[in-house]
Parts: sequence; C-alpha cells; structure tokens
Amino acid sequence: MDNPIIIFGAKSLGISALEIFELNNTVVYGFLDDDSKLHNQEIGDITILGNTDNEGFTKLIGKKCDAFVAVDNSKHRQMLTEMLLDVRKVMPVNAIHPKAMISKFASIGHGNLFATGATLSAKAMIGSHCIIGANAVIEPECEIEDYVQIGSGTIINSSVKIAKGAFIGSGVTVISGVSIGKNARIGAGSVVMNDIKSNQTVFGVPAKEV
Repeated sequence: MDNPIIIFGAKSLGISALEIFELNNTVVYGFLDDDSKLHNQEIGDITILGNTDNEGFTKLIGKKCDAFVAVDNSKHRQMLTEMLLDVRKVMPVNAIHPKAMISKFASIGHGNLFATGATLSAKAMIGSHCIIGANAVIEPECEIEDYVQIGSGTIINSSVKIAKGAFIGSGVTVISGVSIGKNARIGAGSVVMNDIKSNQTVFGVPAKEV
C-alpha cells in the first residue's frame, strides 16, 4: 500500500490491525475511536486522534490516507463503512497478516481482516468487511457474505454458505454443505451439523438453538 492507514477503532481489533499493517511495512497514520477516554493516548507510537467523525482527519481519507474499520460489532462496522463510502467515496483496504494463507484461486472483497494463520482455500469466496480469526480455516467452495465474523481456530468445511452479518465463535466446526442464515450467532466450541436460520442463536455439540 502506498498511502498511510487511518484505523477506525482502537480496541483489541484495532491493535490487531495495527500489528498486521506494521508487519506488512504499511505506515499507520493514527486511530479514530468514539471513546473519548482513549483520545490522545498512544498504542505503540500511534496516537488515538479523536472521534470517528472528526472531519479534520477523515478529510485525509481518499487523498493522503486509506482506511480500515476495526470494530467488532458488525452493525457499527457497517455504519462506519457506509460513512466512508458515502462521504469519502473510499472502500476500506484489507488487513492480511503475513502468516495468513490466501489461495490464489480464492476470491476476496475489501476491508477484511485475516489474522495470523487464517486459511482461505481454493475456490472459496469471501465478501467484504469480514473478520477471520487466528488459525481459522475456510475450506474450498465456501461462500461467505459481507460483515461475517469467524473466531479463532474455527473450521468451516467445504461448500458451506454463510450469510451477511453472521457471527461464529472460536473453535467452531461447521460441517460441509451447511447454510448459516443472516445475522445468525454460533457459540464457541459448537459443532454445526444442520442449517441455521437467520437471526438464530445456537450452541453445543451438536449445535442447538439457545
């Protein structure tokens, strides 16, 4: 990347993004976060500059800086992403750890974070603004829509379909061919053997509705 990055979100996910960009020798200009208690503090040597709507800094995006949205809550992540698209006409960049493994035959969108050891296999397709945790594995021919979060150590077997906004906790196994609906939530350590409906929350081995 040629331009420095402004990271939206200065909590744990933002720190992970900072580490990824620095490992890729990409300069981070600063953080923006709506928690005023964090303002003017530093993470490493990178300053938390102000709120996410601070025009003094957001006006740099698309001109001198690129952006990455590092917010856990998918609705808040979507709100910030849409603001960048509407106001700055900018799509957030990807943050891909050097030790993540992305097949050259996979398809990825924009604004995704792939943590260390995350694997995206051949013919897998992932949309935009997703968070893929450390050592998560997405096997061939999976289809993952926008704003999905997949926890560390989770295994998504082949031909799984995951709809927009779904949350899958750490250490989950999703069996081949399963479909997971929009905004569904899968508890950590679950084994998903059957389709999950939109907005459904499941947990356990096998996963059942909570």
